[in-house]
Amino acid sequence: MKKIFALLVVAVLFVACGDESSSSAPATDPSEESSSSVEKTTESSSSVKPTSSEDKQSSSTKKDDSSSSVVKSSSSATPKSSSSEEVKPPSSSVVTSSSSEYVPYNHLTNMGSTVVSKSEYKQFTDTRNGRSYYYLTINGVDKNNKPASITVMTENLNIGVMVDGEEDQNNDSEIERYCYDNDTTNCDKYGGLYQWAEMMNLPSECNTKSCADLIKSNHQGICPKGWRLLTEDDFYIILHADGNDAGAKGVRATSFGGLNYSGYSLLGAGYNWAYKFKNQKVATQWFYPRESVEYPEEGAPISSMSDTDKTASSRDLYKTYGASVRCVMVE
Repeated sequence: MKKIFALLVVAVLFVACGDESSSSAPATDPSEESSSSVEKTTESSSSVKPTSSEDKQSSSTKKDDSSSSVVKSSSSATPKSSSSEEVKPPSSSVVTSSSSEYVPYNHLTNMGSTVVSKSEYKQFTDTRNGRSYYYLTINGVDKNNKPASITVMTENLNIGVMVDGEEDQNNDSEIERYCYDNDTTNCDKYGGLYQWAEMMNLPSECNTKSCADLIKSNHQGICPKGWRLLTEDDFYIILHADGNDAGAKGVRATSFGGLNYSGYSLLGAGYNWAYKFKNQKVATQWFYPRESVEYPEEGAPISSMSDTDKTASSRDLYKTYGASVRCVMVE
């Protein structure tokens, strides 16, 4: 009888504790949500609390995997060095378990369309790690329906030392990145995934406290010198590029269910959702360089898109989630 009674008590306590995931915020990941207009980014991002606390993990409670090849130093409040990655050609930074030599991915494969010719793309080299990026000048209209243009990378940023997807990017002495499935060949094709503070090149403590006073206009973050982080206004111009009459579909590469009329060549890079990699090839998301209006300590505005979306979904998300980064030329 005592054993039966004890089991009943444990069962009652388990039910009483329950699952808290139904409290607050989006319960599903971006690829499963209905889309909201990107024109309403500012309004929607200030009214939605970041995803439930069950998904959010503290770095102090995460398991220390002694088998990992990544050694993390303690966090400090000093800005990250933008030259932390050893200068090598792109192929030399790729590690693969295959017995054959890995061939760096040809990003031009995803570019061009019936509106934008591949000959319109230009290249520059990031001197910090020797990696080359394609970029394009996109002409369109701004939120006031006035002609506007930006020169933007047409592939995701890829720089930094890879850390395990279950860990925080909290070494403030160097740039860190997630590679989907902890495989650097995914970084080569889709770019790195970055927590908000990492993207901003701010101390990692800015993922859990407001650092509004450190955010600058034309914020460079981890972008190369002469480039800055993509903003909501930038993405509006991309979405409303000349010749793009297909909305979000005209922003995505053909390999990501799109038509690429804008030339932006968005890929389904996936993301790190609460320390778990999700939805490569079918969805992507990217932070903006500002904090949530309502939850500035732990949240930041983010846009996401799946391979079938008609527009971009925008809302707040925990700063500790990992997302892609695009850079815009400072002009």
